Amino acid sequence: MTDTTAGKLKELREKLESAKEPGGDKAIAKRAAKGIGSPRDRLNMLFDPGTFVEIGQLAKMPGAADTGYGDGVVTGHGFVNGRPVAAFSHDQAVFGGTVGEMFGRKVAAIMEWAGKVGCPVVGINDSAGARIQDAVTSLAWYAEMGRRSDLISGLAPQVSVILGKCAGGAVYGPANTDVLVGVKEQSYMFVTGPDVLKQVTGEDVTPDELGGSFNQARWGNLHHLADDEQGAFDWVRDYLEYMPSTVHERPPVINPGLEPEITETDLSLNTFMPDNDNAGYDMRDIIVRIFDDGSFHEIGELYASNILTGFSRIDGASVGIVANQPNVMSGVLDTDSSEKASRFVRLCNAYNIPLVFLVDTPGILPGLEEERKGTIRRSGRFLYAYVEADVPKITVVLRKAYGGAYAVMGSKQLGADLNFAWPTAKIAVMGAESAAAVLTRRQTENATPEEADKIRQDFIDFYNTAMATPYLAAERGYIDAVIEPAETRLALRKALAQLKDKHVIRSPRKHLLMPI
Repeated sequence: MTDTTAGKLKELREKLESAKEPGGDKAIAKRAAKGIGSPRDRLNMLFDPGTFVEIGQLAKMPGAADTGYGDGVVTGHGFVNGRPVAAFSHDQAVFGGTVGEMFGRKVAAIMEWAGKVGCPVVGINDSAGARIQDAVTSLAWYAEMGRRSDLISGLAPQVSVILGKCAGGAVYGPANTDVLVGVKEQSYMFVTGPDVLKQVTGEDVTPDELGGSFNQARWGNLHHLADDEQGAFDWVRDYLEYMPSTVHERPPVINPGLEPEITETDLSLNTFMPDNDNAGYDMRDIIVRIFDDGSFHEIGELYASNILTGFSRIDGASVGIVANQPNVMSGVLDTDSSEKASRFVRLCNAYNIPLVFLVDTPGILPGLEEERKGTIRRSGRFLYAYVEADVPKITVVLRKAYGGAYAVMGSKQLGADLNFAWPTAKIAVMGAESAAAVLTRRQTENATPEEADKIRQDFIDFYNTAMATPYLAAERGYIDAVIEPAETRLALRKALAQLKDKHVIRSPRKHLLMPI
């Protein structure tokens, strides 16, 4: 009987119990075979223990008695490191995690809730895409969810965790969030799956070739690959610690005031830089020495590895780092690295996170293939993103800063607030060897090979001593200070303290020339 209080409580408990696993034993067995958890298990890996509150647990398609509760997605909110976060998690065991009407309504509602409350949104994606049997209704709700995502974009952080095979509309939404995280050998992303592709175009490709996690990370669509699901959620939890809850706040300050004096680690930088200008080194070895606690939360480590992007802290405050990587292609800027850097600069600017550029690059990569890929357009977008950014911007030139790469990598002329250089810095139109090849051509034309080598070497020595030095730039005011490498960490701390209240007033306008 449900007309008594006891009966109504019993009915509620039965419904809630049924809603916990709408797919029943079959769904449990299906997940067990794949070795994956339920959508609620995944949410529990994200949230602080005991804080998740589910919304829409009893949502159900009208008249569809056999679909069960929830319609293939779990939505709700909780706390991550003590701060509010909204989330949704696809249930791959219910209609393959495809989007139906109630699915779409639930996700749109939790996104609207996040917009009102002001908190990040984490989407846990494991979906086959549109629900074919729902026809245009499924497509309509994909559009509705996309519109909600746009409303939150730049207001609060959005993170997508890709688990399983996500196809079609299931990848369009995540593609427009701030960062995407996957799991090795588990995450797949493609607009059209291999089976449909073979039917439509005749192409015969494996899921790994078409959209496997490693390829998607190399192509720049996934920004981090974790070893397992727990590792993916740990990465997301750490990422959110570097971000504000909304654009109207600042990220949490963690452990300020550490090591206020020069340390042995700082002093090791004085002997770090190789004497050979062409010798490679790992820029991460410098990053861990000049930021708090040796922390570096890297974004996009497998894409365009000749440039590093990620987050760290200065005196406890979150900062974004853009750094050339001399170990990969000598740190040259190409089309992919320009695109990677411009996207990261815009992310930091959107959430008012200061930018620190660490420069060691021989220039912008020339060549026919680069021109075909649009190096003019994509390098120009990097430059535009930097100029447009109105957050505090600090640059440290460590070694090479040649040609157009000098300009785009945080030059004073593009709006950097403070520019430092190490005494090992070389700032010029091009390297000494290239300059010698151009400028000694006439003198060496009729010389013997021995004489030509001496003329070129004498020119290289003069060029490196008199022209490609940080002091010439400092004399012109393009560098604010030439500092010992050991002073870098404390110089950055003082610089950020000076710039913490920086405020730029701009006229409101749409930036026509700067697409995402």
